Amino acid sequence: MFSLFKKKEKNLKLKAYLSGKAISINKVPDEVFSSKIMGDGLAIIPTTSIVKSPADGEITVVMEESKHAVGIKFENGVEALIHVGIDTVSMNGEGFEVFVKTGDSVKEGQDLIMFDEELIKNRGLSTYTMLVIINSSEYLNMVIETEKEVKEKESVIITFQ
Repeated sequence: MFSLFKKKEKNLKLKAYLSGKAISINKVPDEVFSSKIMGDGLAIIPTTSIVKSPADGEITVVMEESKHAVGIKFENGVEALIHVGIDTVSMNGEGFEVFVKTGDSVKEGQDLIMFDEELIKNRGLSTYTMLVIINSSEYLNMVIETEKEVKEKESVIITFQ
């Protein structure tokens, strides 16, 4: 009867959404991300090109025209934005394929976005792929793992306690 009033479980482990090198969001060469205006998080310099869901959740937004970003709300209430590349919105969706739509339920490891790394680099753009916790101020016990190589669907990149 009182389960309606139970506090949401905050514990959650997010897995790497790409393979590559995880770096601090402070090192991203774009002030919107490095200054944490949108929230705290990290970036992965990718060696793979299909973005995976870091945990079970629901797609809250898909940048349908540019196809370069998706928002996810995880089961513990954490809201994240995964953003492929820097200034890739200028590509107007060219070189991107999105596999989900707003409102979809997703499972950990599910394909979200595929991107053409070579095309992005040929345009003089970066493939740094950021995961920003939009509501990070609500999660003070968040541990972010960076400055190491990560493997998609295996390496834990963020732990919420």
